[in-house]
Amino acid sequence: MQDHIKIVGMSGSLRKGSFNSALLRLAPQVVPDNAELVLVSLAGIPLYNGDIEDAGMPEPVAEFRAELAAADALLISTPEYNSSVPAVLKNAIDWASRGRDSPLRGMTAALMGGGGGFGSHRSQSHLRDVLRNTGVFELPVPAVKVRNIWDKFDEDLNLLEPRILTQVERLVRSLVSWTLALRYHGR
Repeated sequence: MQDHIKIVGMSGSLRKGSFNSALLRLAPQVVPDNAELVLVSLAGIPLYNGDIEDAGMPEPVAEFRAELAAADALLISTPEYNSSVPAVLKNAIDWASRGRDSPLRGMTAALMGGGGGFGSHRSQSHLRDVLRNTGVFELPVPAVKVRNIWDKFDEDLNLLEPRILTQVERLVRSLVSWTLALRYHGR
């Protein structure tokens, strides 16, 4: 279907109790009817090494790249580690960006995340730079930057503030609309 969008969602945190992964898991609740969202884990992707790449893409990398190749857009939830992008997320993007057949080129992406007082603002800024260099068109607004994210979920990672779900919904709907607009304008 021409008006259907497939989104791959990923979290930059591997931690079982990750608030950013909990934030990402809100998105399937608000995906519009003309889109689908597949959540992927970055847990099995090895550290990038050109020698490993030369020997052939490891299976977890090949699977990750196949998911991306079958998608139109990315939804990334990122924490902020030392004022930047978590290594696991940057590593996955590095693997996906390799080669002329990079599945990232021409994709759209939306970012969200949470942290302390800046709500992952700095990591999202750095991630925008990384994504631009891989040929991804990143949605500039709206932004979902959850300040003090640990106060927004309970101990079972259930959302405590409904306004955050509204923000995620606005972000996902904007991503779908923007992806369709770029599709129709020959991105």
